[in-house]
Amino acid sequence: MKKLLLSLTTLFLMSCGGGTETETSSELLSGDVKIDGSSTVYPITEAIAEEFRAVQPNVKVTVGVSGTGGGFKKFSRGETSISNASRPIKDSEATACNENNISYVGLSVAYDGLAVLVNPENTWVDYFTVEELEKIWNPEAQGKIMYWNQIREEWPNEELRLFGPGTASGTYDYFAEAICGKKVGTRGDYTASEDDHVLVQGIAGDKYGLGFFGLAYYEENKDKLKLVGVDNGNGSVSPSMETVSNGTYAPLSRPIFIYANNTAKDRKEVKEFVEFYLNNAGALVEDVGYIPLQPKEYEIEKAKFKSFITK
Repeated sequence: MKKLLLSLTTLFLMSCGGGTETETSSELLSGDVKIDGSSTVYPITEAIAEEFRAVQPNVKVTVGVSGTGGGFKKFSRGETSISNASRPIKDSEATACNENNISYVGLSVAYDGLAVLVNPENTWVDYFTVEELEKIWNPEAQGKIMYWNQIREEWPNEELRLFGPGTASGTYDYFAEAICGKKVGTRGDYTASEDDHVLVQGIAGDKYGLGFFGLAYYEENKDKLKLVGVDNGNGSVSPSMETVSNGTYAPLSRPIFIYANNTAKDRKEVKEFVEFYLNNAGALVEDVGYIPLQPKEYEIEKAKFKSFITK
């Protein structure tokens, strides 16, 4: 990270004199940038914030973790300038922003795969089909699908213990829709947390545990978890940089986002943080376990942000 910090700082200083449309000013700024939202997007944003603090030490950047839904609630009330989101904003959330005269722009910053995990002592699972995941997580499974051998009869007659993000999480929303269907949701009798580290500890501590969360948290905890492939009808595929970016890890690959509100038009520290984010995300996201967009895709996001702040 220190080597990366040095390289990004050098890029920042070089860009200050480049005269490009997306350059970041060499002026030392003050103020604060308040960010909240998705735990999945948190590692990227916190890493970007660390780099930004090095070049703008007088700007206080804080990054909270309330889940995508919790983050959008704060965002819609004007309590934050930027919201981390592992799904697009919902109509109800957009309406709340509009009612409070908050305009915004959504910006893709990386790709992520949702990892399906079991305990390393689990020797019987090598992959799940999408249909098996739906059988486990569908709301109708609550109180009925309780043992591993109810999924495949050759699996052990042991209790199935489930772990996953809470319902305020964009990761939960994405998984629920991709596996169980739109507006269906999942069963509720599982251990839920907005903190992915809690889920890691739960699965790692239970031989009969099964859960899901963003791929980056698996990358951080490979020694504690076993990654399981998903068969969408074309054979088992595990999430990786290649399978997520080319879409073969289906249906559990997705873009992830930040949303910036109209303070980016009014406050230079917010504007420059977002520009710094988009300029440097491509060099950083892989370092924290995610898949970067293609360079031309980052250029599209930069143009989108420029259009937003100049309206």
